[in-house]
Amino acid sequence: MATDQRVLVGNETHDDAGVFLLKPDLALVQTVDFFTPVVDDAEVFGRIAATNALSDIWAMGAEPLTALNLLAVPAGKLDPASVGAMLRGGAEVLREAGVALLGGHSIDDPEPKMGYAVTGLVHPAHVWRNSTARPGDRLYLTKPIGTGVVIKAIKDGIAAAEVAQATQAAMLTLNRAAYEAIRSWGDPTACTDVTGFGLLGHAWEMAEGAGVTIEIESGAVPLLPGALELARSDRFPAGSRRNLEYVLPHLEDRCPDRALLALMADAVTAGGLLFTIPEAASSAVEAAFAGRQVPLYPIGRVRSGPPRVVVR
Repeated sequence: MATDQRVLVGNETHDDAGVFLLKPDLALVQTVDFFTPVVDDAEVFGRIAATNALSDIWAMGAEPLTALNLLAVPAGKLDPASVGAMLRGGAEVLREAGVALLGGHSIDDPEPKMGYAVTGLVHPAHVWRNSTARPGDRLYLTKPIGTGVVIKAIKDGIAAAEVAQATQAAMLTLNRAAYEAIRSWGDPTACTDVTGFGLLGHAWEMAEGAGVTIEIESGAVPLLPGALELARSDRFPAGSRRNLEYVLPHLEDRCPDRALLALMADAVTAGGLLFTIPEAASSAVEAAFAGRQVPLYPIGRVRSGPPRVVVR
């Protein structure tokens, strides 16, 4: 636990990034994320790694500013062209996002891994947190879920081409446009991005942090093409299975579809923003997204009650 009073957000609520007060009107936002390849194309993997890391900054309501690369590759076993493609892909995404790449660090590792440490800036009064949802809020998601089961299907060689392409496109979509759409209206009451703990895991973190009940309408949750069919075939990676086991004690399960419930715990890579806003602001926020042609899915509500997630 951080003891420096300038730490505005530490790790107490498992938020997306840390926030450190620099001066009364400026705070530093820092995050780090890296993982093993989720696609075979080295350059695409690099792009996804950068997209995923940047998301944590936008989820805090901040503007990303700089990044440092983290790279682990098996020396002498992964060809230099592939390594270069990974780095090039990530650098291209950072450039598109207006983020300066300052350098990085590489090590010899039997299994390739790549990611970024990203730094951003935010006004302290406009930090978005995952622990501040309020009863009466509406709950929104900006990207479909299902990347975990599809990634496993790709690795197992059973994913249809159109399913793999749709999933890749989702993982390559920056959350910048969604962040800008929210910010054009104002600050959400709470925000996070959906990644490794799955939709249910991150919803539980929001519920626990705020001391509220979060209700999710399972039929309203957007799904990637082919994801539900793979879920019905029980094609989940091990991490997704652990997610469901973890969240079950905190879950009131009224979902009529067992495969869909499991899919909602599926580990996500470079997922969308999950945020809450007051009911009275829903029309304005939906109009802001529609005006920018950014997808937005209302999936639930925040209620008074013990910390838990209710799935209907």
